[in-house]
Amino acid sequence: MEYLNTNRNFWNAATDVNFDSEFYDQKTFEAGRNSLNSIELDLFGDVKGKSILHLQCHFGQDSLSLQRMGAQVTGVDLSDAAIAKARKLNEQLGLNAEFLCKDVYSLNEVLNKQYDIVFTSYGTIAWLPDLDRWADVIHQHLKPGGHFVFAEFHPAVWMWDDDFTKITYHYLNREVIADVEEGTYANKEAETRNAFMCWNHGIGEVVTALLAKGISIESLQEFDYSPYPSFKDCEEFESGKFRIKHFGNKMPLVYSIKGLKST
Repeated sequence: MEYLNTNRNFWNAATDVNFDSEFYDQKTFEAGRNSLNSIELDLFGDVKGKSILHLQCHFGQDSLSLQRMGAQVTGVDLSDAAIAKARKLNEQLGLNAEFLCKDVYSLNEVLNKQYDIVFTSYGTIAWLPDLDRWADVIHQHLKPGGHFVFAEFHPAVWMWDDDFTKITYHYLNREVIADVEEGTYANKEAETRNAFMCWNHGIGEVVTALLAKGISIESLQEFDYSPYPSFKDCEEFESGKFRIKHFGNKMPLVYSIKGLKST
């Protein structure tokens, strides 16, 4: 499909740039830094001995952080360049996470297993056109009694232009957004220019898709900050907490969900 090829090329081109960026700070990660944030860590609780499926894992920092915490992790991503990096890093660190190169919708072609936790975070669902299919994959790979852990940028953010001066896009999933990005979110000065295709998804669409697949919502939280300086004109008002300067604390930037598969 066109969007898969376009987005695979986009992420393959971004992988080396992101891996070498200050944003990902690979040196401190390799020295032991946990790349996860308090938002998702609070939802996980103790993961020691748990099996975790990490969807859209990029080159695996969060997957490997969970592995270091005592979980057994399988990371999945459509980018073969990112998965190659993840596997190399896994070996370099002496860990035993598993990494699969597959898009979310085709995961069942290579994986027939259920997990204690399914996890995905920050800039993931915008790359998927159909959240019903996404929720079905989550349901299929969760054990009964298993949890879905999700942290994501708030859909209100994606309504704005890059400068956050005017509303440009629809809050709801009305149409594909096809554009070209110069640089990457991790290094905006990088000399790259790559096409991408994405979709906006409102919180109602996300929750309804999960509920329809039998995943009840235990918590839904919204945050007026981002753990990453991913947007223009960000300011760090507390350590590891960023806001868009002219919005202050008036704009939700992130939300999180913890879901439960009962049967």
